[in-house]
Amino acid sequence: MSTQAARSILFTHTSPQQGFKLLELPSELAELLSSKEGPTLELKSPSTSHLPNSSTDSENHDYVNLCTPNRTYRIRQVQSSNPIHILQPSDGGARRGDITMVGADDEVNLVETVTTIAKCGSTLELHTPAEGFSAVSFLESMLAVYDGGEGGEAVGFDLKPAEKEGVIRRVFDDVPVSQAQCEAGWIEICAFVLGRADKGKGAAGCCRRPSARAKLEVWKRVLEGAVLQGIHLEQQFLVSDLWKSVLDDGDEEPFPRALFEAVVRRVCEAGDGQAQGLVDVDMKWASIDKVRCTRWVGETYLEAMAPALDSAIGRSEFLNAWKDHLPDSWRDEVALSKLTENSYRHPDQTTIYFVNNIDRHKIKKDMSTDANTATAAKKSRNWHELFRNQKRQRN
Repeated sequence: MSTQAARSILFTHTSPQQGFKLLELPSELAELLSSKEGPTLELKSPSTSHLPNSSTDSENHDYVNLCTPNRTYRIRQVQSSNPIHILQPSDGGARRGDITMVGADDEVNLVETVTTIAKCGSTLELHTPAEGFSAVSFLESMLAVYDGGEGGEAVGFDLKPAEKEGVIRRVFDDVPVSQAQCEAGWIEICAFVLGRADKGKGAAGCCRRPSARAKLEVWKRVLEGAVLQGIHLEQQFLVSDLWKSVLDDGDEEPFPRALFEAVVRRVCEAGDGQAQGLVDVDMKWASIDKVRCTRWVGETYLEAMAPALDSAIGRSEFLNAWKDHLPDSWRDEVALSKLTENSYRHPDQTTIYFVNNIDRHKIKKDMSTDANTATAAKKSRNWHELFRNQKRQRN
């Protein structure tokens, strides 16, 4: 049997070892980072003072998310039974006095040396849950509710776009999802920046989210104004014209214009409101998405009138009121099937009430748990059947 001479490479290790964390990147993020104009990445964790009122989130609030401009990844640590060594080749400058060798030949070539400088028993991986990420629950817990007044304080001060952007940015910094997902959540809850007088400092801004009743009042004025001024909401219109139709002659503004624009942006066709941005001085043009708006009006009315089980209202009463809050040509669009899944419940056959965002997630979690339990039970029964069939075959 022939023998083959092999060149030996000295393998050494440093002491102490360096601290390394290995992060495994999904292919789409690796491609994004290797592009010519790689995006800025953010590491964001939830603020403990603004955790959503949810047992799931409050129990597991110690986490960090990696955010691109439009995507979010949960960072989690994965233990490995096979540790990974970080190797460093020799630069050719190693000397015998620098390396302690036990039982080695004095003539070992030190030029070709590989050194392990770190030992990693775990890696970090990026995970995206099946339900994805949303900023809604965080924004709802962070922003104070606007319900038609600010305790008698003067409102209506105009802020410059840069000032509005700074106010919104400070809120988004504490929301552990991407910028795009923060903006989507902001639009979904009709959040807005309220200009107000700050004693001795001029105008200042604070972020608010309107109550369901406040949103419904804005929509009623929008619908009435559009009918009186002949504005077709499904066609492109000037938002300034719609705002003028909302104002009564000689009266003060019934609500901040920023709130009005937040509601209009919420029911716009996809992209129309977002294209205008969140901090523009004025929205220019818009057109209402009939399907999106119909669903939003129904859910907003139900939330305003029947926010919980103890305030449930009649189903027929709800459907008729829903129709009355829509343009005449949209009335035939009303149907319970048009509402978001799990956004309502029936205590009995004739009544209905609204299910808020937190309870909706609990329902989804319970349904998922029940499904997993049923699957596990089915597998268990299948194993029993399998063993039983094997026993019959042997007999």
